[in-house]
Amino acid sequence: MSADECFLGTGRGETSYRDAMDRAVETVIETVADRERPHSGASPEELAAQFDDPVVPEEGQRLEMTIDEVAERVLRHSVDPSNPRCAAHLQCPPMIPGLAAETLLTATNQSLDSFDQAPAATVLEERVVTALCDLFDLPADADGVFTSGGTQSNFQALLLARDRYCDQQFDRNVQTDGLPAAAPSLRILCSEAAHFTGKQAAHHLGLGERAVYTVPTDADGRMDLDELDAALDDLNRRDELPFALVGTAGTTDFGSIDPLPALADRAADRDLWFHVDAAYGGALAVSDEFSDHLAGIERADSIAVDFHKLFYQPISCGALLLRDGADFRLMARNAAYLNPEAHDEGGIPNLVSKSVQTTRRFDALKPYVAFRTLGRTGLAELVEHTLELADDAAALVREADDFKLLGEPTLNAVVFRYRPRPGPGMSDEAVSDLNAAVRRELLDDGRALVARTTVDGVTSLKVTLLNPTATLEDVAAMLDAVRDCGDRVADAREVTA
Repeated sequence: MSADECFLGTGRGETSYRDAMDRAVETVIETVADRERPHSGASPEELAAQFDDPVVPEEGQRLEMTIDEVAERVLRHSVDPSNPRCAAHLQCPPMIPGLAAETLLTATNQSLDSFDQAPAATVLEERVVTALCDLFDLPADADGVFTSGGTQSNFQALLLARDRYCDQQFDRNVQTDGLPAAAPSLRILCSEAAHFTGKQAAHHLGLGERAVYTVPTDADGRMDLDELDAALDDLNRRDELPFALVGTAGTTDFGSIDPLPALADRAADRDLWFHVDAAYGGALAVSDEFSDHLAGIERADSIAVDFHKLFYQPISCGALLLRDGADFRLMARNAAYLNPEAHDEGGIPNLVSKSVQTTRRFDALKPYVAFRTLGRTGLAELVEHTLELADDAAALVREADDFKLLGEPTLNAVVFRYRPRPGPGMSDEAVSDLNAAVRRELLDDGRALVARTTVDGVTSLKVTLLNPTATLEDVAAMLDAVRDCGDRVADAREVTA
């Protein structure tokens, strides 16, 4: 491919771009979208064997040839999240409006670290953030910023929580002066079912994972309030310093939502920063039927929400919302070549001071296009369908003799175990070994993708029904695939339950 064909604005580049986009779209449809199975079942060794030729050859080749190679070597062996039997993880099928937006934002390559690199994009992100704050009933002073997803949002929320606490309690500016001497006593509270990124954030913040105090959950997988009160009293007796309380709105395994109003009360009583990780369940806010599950989220100091889960946008796309936008001052900085102080004084938007990233994609365009295209009610229909499907799927599992349902779904994750034909009892270790083997067999089989998790120390299986095009017949087909693989494993081992 010649230089004048590689870039827009070079004459022949525009034609090359149209041809390349047409070829890419056709390749996706032919190689992935029309595939019956969500995964080819190829092993790591088989995949590695396809890439023996140089990644950087001495001479290039036609783009069409490279796209064909990618189709055969990569796309044909990629997981297809749009397949209704792809239900292992919180990996959503991206909606077509999001794919269109991804094309637009990628081609224009806006960088949100300064207004002069992304003028309209900067203003639009601010508008989308305002709409999100309204969606979660945050006050007029709320603000936010787009992130790469829940990991970054949770990290940044706890960064601000730590720095505000150190400023208020020790008159210490962590940004300039580092952590205070009391830093080893700082503590974060979350449930034992909270996402691992809470501990990851504590590590990255220089507090260490032991700074995270995990509170036991109740029978529904929600933070147990009596245990929380006991934990707060225990920290007080030990002269340790809790500064943040993290509530989860949608745990990874069961989709459980912590009792947010009660957590908000505890946070207010103890002057703790209240963060809600709603990366999974935040989309309930668009639904009249299910939004009450998020009651209390409007009292959060910060909220993490992902759009590459139940909002059906391409990866990556998330946001961090703050109840008081002024808290962004704790991490603000100015650089003469990006956002000089004169810009702040002149009212020029300054998004880089609200982010831990410098160069940053225009990901806000994706939910904007989706919101404008589907409207709130259209998005709500998608979300509601998956929650209703999960209830029906749970009933299907419950009625089957060879599966054991491990809990009623709160969102759209259904957790269960395979158990073979009736017989003598099995130890927990044997059950774990069997279900782990079934999951491996199913991955090689390729007919369906389900997740593996652990419940009460025993390996279990999970389907996460994010796909709004999936039906109960698709769920039944997944269960049949699990059953077939399980029977093969059980027969080979002469296992009975």
